[in-house]
Amino acid sequence: MLDQRDQPAGPARHPPRSAFARRVAALAALLLAVLFVGLGTWQVIRLQWKLDLIARVDARVHAAPAAPPPVARWAQVSKKSDEYRRVRVSGHYLYDYTTPVQALSELGAGFWLLTPLCTADNHIVFINRGFIPAAENKPGTYAARRAGANPCAGGGEQVTVTGLLRIAEPGGGFLRENDPAGNRWYSRDVALLAKTRGLAGVAPNGAPVVAPFFIDAGKGQDPVAAPQRAVGGLTVIAFQNNHLVYALTWYALALMVLGAWWWIGRHGAKADD
Repeated sequence: MLDQRDQPAGPARHPPRSAFARRVAALAALLLAVLFVGLGTWQVIRLQWKLDLIARVDARVHAAPAAPPPVARWAQVSKKSDEYRRVRVSGHYLYDYTTPVQALSELGAGFWLLTPLCTADNHIVFINRGFIPAAENKPGTYAARRAGANPCAGGGEQVTVTGLLRIAEPGGGFLRENDPAGNRWYSRDVALLAKTRGLAGVAPNGAPVVAPFFIDAGKGQDPVAAPQRAVGGLTVIAFQNNHLVYALTWYALALMVLGAWWWIGRHGAKADD
C-alpha cells in the first residue's frame, strides 16, 4: 500500500478570492478611472487656456506699436494684461548708468545691456538695448555709478525705441541672487536697479519716476553714438504646450484601469459560479 506522501502531487489549488476583496478591487479601479478622467479633462482645459494665451501674445507682438502704459496704470501692469505688448517710447539715454545683466541668447553667453531712458515727462524706462558677448564686457566699462538729484536734467540725443514690454524680474537668475554691491546682475530687476543707481524718486521733488517694467528694444535700434553697440531683437517668445499629450496619457490610463475593472468583474463572476 502506497503511502499518501509517495503519491504524485496534483495541481495546486488556490482558495477562491472572496466577494468582498473583488468588490474592494473593483471600487478602487473605478475611483482611479474617475480620477484619471478628471486629470485628463483638466489638461484639456489647460490646453484651451494655453492656446488662448499664445493667440493673445501673438496679437500683441504683431500689433502696431503704441505708447507704454501711463503712470496711473503702472500698479496694474501684469504679465496677463501687458507682457509682450509692442510699444514705442522717446527720450534720451543715460549711458552712464548702463548695467550688464548676465544672459544666454542665440548668440551664446554674454550680457544684456540695460540702460535707463529719460522720457519727455521726466520719467525713466529701462531699455534692454540688446546683447553683447561675454568677451566684450570688459571690467570697468560699466561702473556702478549713482545718479545725482535729477539725472534727466542734462538732456542728450533724442532717440525713439520700439520694442516689447517686459515684466521686471525680481530676485535673480541662474540660481544666483543679484549682487548690487558687486555690480553682478543675473536678472532684470528694474526696481532694484533704479534704487542701486539712485534713479528712484517721485515727481514732486524733481527726481524721475521709474517704470516697473522694461522694454526689449527691437533689432537695429541701438544708436550709433552709444558707447557700445548691442544686438537687439533677440527676445525669445516660446510657450511649452504639452497639455494634449498629458490629456491623452491620463485618458489612456483611465481606459487601462477600466479594462482591469471589467476583467475583475468578469472573472469574479465566473469564480462565483
